[in-house]
Amino acid sequence: MGEMIATRAAYGEALREFGGREEIMVLDADLSSCTMSCRFQELYPERFYNVGIAEANMVGIAAGLAAAGKKVFCHSFAMFTAGRAYDQIRNSVAYPGLNVAIVGSHGGLTAGEDGGTHQCIEDLSLMRTVPGMTVICPCDANETREAVRALVDYKGPCYMRTGRITVENITDSYPDYRFQIGRGVTLKDGCDVTLIATGLMVQEAVRAAGMLEKEGISARVIDMHTIKPLDEELVAKAARETGAIVTAENHNCYGGLGSAVAEVLVKKCPVPMEMVAVNDRFGHSGNALELLKRYGLSAEMVAEKARQVMARAAQTD
Repeated sequence: MGEMIATRAAYGEALREFGGREEIMVLDADLSSCTMSCRFQELYPERFYNVGIAEANMVGIAAGLAAAGKKVFCHSFAMFTAGRAYDQIRNSVAYPGLNVAIVGSHGGLTAGEDGGTHQCIEDLSLMRTVPGMTVICPCDANETREAVRALVDYKGPCYMRTGRITVENITDSYPDYRFQIGRGVTLKDGCDVTLIATGLMVQEAVRAAGMLEKEGISARVIDMHTIKPLDEELVAKAARETGAIVTAENHNCYGGLGSAVAEVLVKKCPVPMEMVAVNDRFGHSGNALELLKRYGLSAEMVAEKARQVMARAAQTD
């Protein structure tokens, strides 16, 4: 089993590691010990600003700094970045195409005991529909580090989600793994069905593939860390070669990874598809792992959806 590390913790270390350039500025809305931007602050206090509980103002400041030539990373909970500051992200950052990375921590149900008001299951959808916005959701510590390395050099508006709970580090165990914005990664090949996952559901998809293999089912697993721009060619190739798709995400069933994949399939290669996601419900306060299980975000559910979609595909042959 790989090391268990929260992607927010890995993010803080990576920002500290790659944040040495003088043009990099970091802003936080009074949650630096949660978003882990405090790790950057420890090393570069002169380029870190806590703006207080004022997320919209934070994004406005970020836009001004970016317009003056800075590379800006700004942080809060996903509910407060994608939600409360949506207007400023859309009009002050994305509309002029400024070089700002918005980081939403505690995304999805894994905000846990903070409850439904803080469990942002809409952020990927909200950010994906903003014109010109790149959307990234890394699955583990290694992928988070590589994403930050890429974002330091990336030009333009971007949203990245990080998570609260620890997750197994798996991508560093694949010798051919390479992170590139806009390009998914095939972690396991297969010919019967394709499992496309993002964030912590990548680990569940890998486990589901192992369960299915014991039943004689060959499942391909794709780590889709970039929701936008989506790797359309990889999705279409998987659809053509396996004939059945399952998506998995810690997000609402509308507007996120599942919707993005469906949009590609209907244009390029229509095949049966199923989604594992939050079924259009708000979250509840509770232990994060128990919530994931209660809402069906598990390897068992991914495997069950794979069986269902394969049965549908067999009916269309």
